[in-house]
Amino acid sequence: MGSSLSIPVIDASALVTGDVGARETLVREFGEAYRTVGFSYIVNHGVDTGLISELFAASRRFHALPRVEKMAIELNAANRGFLPINSSMDVHTTLAEVTAPNQSESFIAMCEHSEDSPEVIAGDYLAGPNQWPALAGFASVVMEYHDAMCRLGRQMMGIAAEALGADPHPIVAHFASPMASARLLCYPQQPLDAPPGMFGSAPHLDFGCLTFLAQDDTGGLAVGTPSGEWIEVPPLDGAFVVNVGELLRRWSNGEFLSTPHRVINTSGRPRYSCPFFFDPHESTVITPLASCVRPDRPAAFDPVRCGDHLRSELEAGFDHHKKLAALPHTERP
Repeated sequence: MGSSLSIPVIDASALVTGDVGARETLVREFGEAYRTVGFSYIVNHGVDTGLISELFAASRRFHALPRVEKMAIELNAANRGFLPINSSMDVHTTLAEVTAPNQSESFIAMCEHSEDSPEVIAGDYLAGPNQWPALAGFASVVMEYHDAMCRLGRQMMGIAAEALGADPHPIVAHFASPMASARLLCYPQQPLDAPPGMFGSAPHLDFGCLTFLAQDDTGGLAVGTPSGEWIEVPPLDGAFVVNVGELLRRWSNGEFLSTPHRVINTSGRPRYSCPFFFDPHESTVITPLASCVRPDRPAAFDPVRCGDHLRSELEAGFDHHKKLAALPHTERP
């Protein structure tokens, strides 16, 4: 590709061992990576590799179901369930000419809220129960993974806060009841003669705080460079590919980069990946941290409520959310 940009590998073992010196190194390397690249591999993160393998097995079982069974739990207004292929397309992107919806399908699970939970009663955006397929053991694996990733997400948000010179405790407190989603993606093989504007996932910026991606050995993920080139992000055994989204970029007053990325699957076989999106409670107001505002770097972003930001992004990028938003609340599934 001819680019000098490379994806750093960050050792997060300090999260497991509690070693003070290793944590200081982790904070420094995290800050360097997200001020310069916006992506890194995180290794030795403490999430059980056996659980990750179980999650991929569960994903393959789900995607092998007949379409009619998957459509029975089609994505609802709470952003839970099955998202069929040709359902998401970023019409606002300036990163590429996109001529077709994303060539992928997915299952999405978020925090489990019963109908009488405080979140549902309060009317929190996207609060609600998950929709599950009739697959033995599927829900337990997905939610065990979801819980493990929430723990890791809180730890990494503490590292991010320290890297920005901020007290991590009030930052992490916003993630006590997070907006967090596990997405089990399947990208079919794209034809070699596919038009230029067709992607597995079109070039885009994530719109939340942190994304943790577990990917299989297929390849196809690429990150954009400032010069407009694309560099491959091949799978690294046992690692999460972690990137910053637009909310954390705003929180950091632009110190942390939200970097474009895309997926094109020309491997000749399906590609499976499991991104985990980790965002604060929907009532959190994101405004540049005081530690990131200086006379030579004034606040560059207006305050934005997390739930309002996510709502606008979901309704812009997903046909299902656009259609559901147009329905009266009493008619939304």
